[in-house]
Amino acid sequence: MSLVVIGSVAFDGIETPFGKVDRIIGGSGTYISFSSSYFTKNVKLVGVVGEDFPKESINALQERGVNTEGLQIKKGEKSFFWQGKYHLDLNSRDTLVTELNVLADFDPIIPDSYQDCEYLILGNLTPQVQKTVIERLKKRPKLIVMDTMNFWMEIALDDLKSVLKMVDVLSVNDEEARQLSGEHSLVKASKKILTMGPKFLIIKKGEHGALLFHKNEVFFAPALPLEEVFDPTGAGDTFAGGFIGHIAKTG
Repeated sequence: MSLVVIGSVAFDGIETPFGKVDRIIGGSGTYISFSSSYFTKNVKLVGVVGEDFPKESINALQERGVNTEGLQIKKGEKSFFWQGKYHLDLNSRDTLVTELNVLADFDPIIPDSYQDCEYLILGNLTPQVQKTVIERLKKRPKLIVMDTMNFWMEIALDDLKSVLKMVDVLSVNDEEARQLSGEHSLVKASKKILTMGPKFLIIKKGEHGALLFHKNEVFFAPALPLEEVFDPTGAGDTFAGGFIGHIAKTG
């Protein structure tokens, strides 16, 4: 069953206590597409990159069966770039550089071949872009999943709340859930967020797993402990991709 992924396709610069890399492929759209492609072979990506984005990275997505017809390539422009530094526990990080570049005026294009999608996942982008994608689909998908972050809660809260009314599932981490709800207790936070529109709420807790809330029900999924973790960048997007990919596979 067809799945449309909207998200950033970008370059990352990452520093952790265990190493440093100046420029690698990243972005929410990239991680979600790769992850979901292991469950369903009908993944369709919407995003934008600059002329500097390597063709081989687009080929890698296509080799996983990802349809990139909706990926715009802007000639003479640069791709989105993010650089961050992780602390020792790898759960917290500092953003060092954010260069929006092509994302600054991103106007998503939904090809006709994407219009029959049954599932939609809105990766972390501006709430206005997320809303535009929903509005440009001719029919509402069976399930819409949304990811967001603290930054949009700080600068575009009203826009964010308007999108929340249009989605079925919201996926955030525990810090984001507390900020959005104003509640420290995740149970209280979930109740408040579920009144904002989503029917389901996923709260990610990193190495401690994830919580799924629906009405008065809660489900806890533990995470498998890993002996070594080098870079957690994109972990939440990868999790979300697996989540929606499996649902798209099983219907």
